[in-house]
Amino acid sequence: MSFSARIKKHLDDVRASYWFIPTVLVLFTIILTFVSLFVDSHPKMSAFRPDWMNDLISVEGARAVVSVIAQSMIGVAGVMFSITMLAVSFASGQYGPRLIGNFMRDRGNQWTLGILISTFTFALLVLPAIQNAQGPDTAFVPHISIYISLILALVSVFVMIFHVHHVPETISVSNIIAGLGQRFGRDIETLLDQDLNPDATDTASQSGTSLDVFLRTSGYIHNIAQNQLSEIACENEWTIEILEMPGEFMYPHRAILRIWGTSDSLDEDMDTRLREAVALGRSKTENQNLIFVAEQLVEIVARAMSPGVNDPFTATSCLHWFEAGLSLVAQHDNGLTIFSAQNIVAQPISFEHLLARSLGDCRPYVADDPLTRQTMLDVLDRLADHATPANRTTLKSLRDKVTSAA
Repeated sequence: MSFSARIKKHLDDVRASYWFIPTVLVLFTIILTFVSLFVDSHPKMSAFRPDWMNDLISVEGARAVVSVIAQSMIGVAGVMFSITMLAVSFASGQYGPRLIGNFMRDRGNQWTLGILISTFTFALLVLPAIQNAQGPDTAFVPHISIYISLILALVSVFVMIFHVHHVPETISVSNIIAGLGQRFGRDIETLLDQDLNPDATDTASQSGTSLDVFLRTSGYIHNIAQNQLSEIACENEWTIEILEMPGEFMYPHRAILRIWGTSDSLDEDMDTRLREAVALGRSKTENQNLIFVAEQLVEIVARAMSPGVNDPFTATSCLHWFEAGLSLVAQHDNGLTIFSAQNIVAQPISFEHLLARSLGDCRPYVADDPLTRQTMLDVLDRLADHATPANRTTLKSLRDKVTSAA
């Protein structure tokens, strides 16, 4: 049984959050704290503790060390988090607000925040366990827990050094463009491998009567669970046509699916199963959406070539990464098929459409600048050298538009 699209969407949202990894690390730290304090306090465990530990740290020294660790870690975590938010704010304003998701999904920032807060949590929980001698009770110093605190503090120092290096590296425009360009190429390669799979079969039939399925809410399509739709189609001997691709904006009066092979009204359970295979959100995501990756690169080109910035070298870099990705699909005439499950049909992404939404959308911004315009013409010429005849015609048409706009 496949996951519904909504579950996949929630998993993607968790991955793009700053709270999940820090929360997991804090929960693990709480468990580690109780285990270490148990080992320190259990009489039978003292036999496994080296003798030098018992005399190395006094009660006052232990309390001072743990207090300093707790105070410094929460302070450093606040500063690191502020630096991260400043970097995200700067990048979204400089390169486009839709790039925020890329920074939110960055594992380095999530782990940095989690480790610093976990170290603070561990020291905070160990601190009350340090007790002075009172009456017949002897002083209690949790030596193992204190040394774990020192190890965590040392790890946090290296994490802080990493974060100071990682933040400027993350917001570097060259790294941002390279990351998007590599993702653009990887997605194309994945779709091409899927199209060339010899085991893939097309048993779908679009004939006879049909019935459209509508959603009850509005938003951008985040994910379509094609395996779940395929199971439903095979169970009922239907062919399900996906009318709109991920990234499109949907509302209750716009059909999302068309079921071939039936004209009967769907019962409530079946209607719910079909609608649960589609997840909507407030904004576009890169999941199953190759065009959105291209749109982010186009947005960088638009901002780079704006009168207030006028940075042709950034725009040129985007054009080169577009070339690397489009060169993979220029040699194929069948387009890119996103959905290929049994009894599922959908309109493939043609080379003409992909070219129009990438280099074609860049044309208005580069047409007036000699450097970027010439770069685009060179890119189109190189793509045409190894393109199929049909795709070469499409490239020539775009080249003519760029030349005429000069």
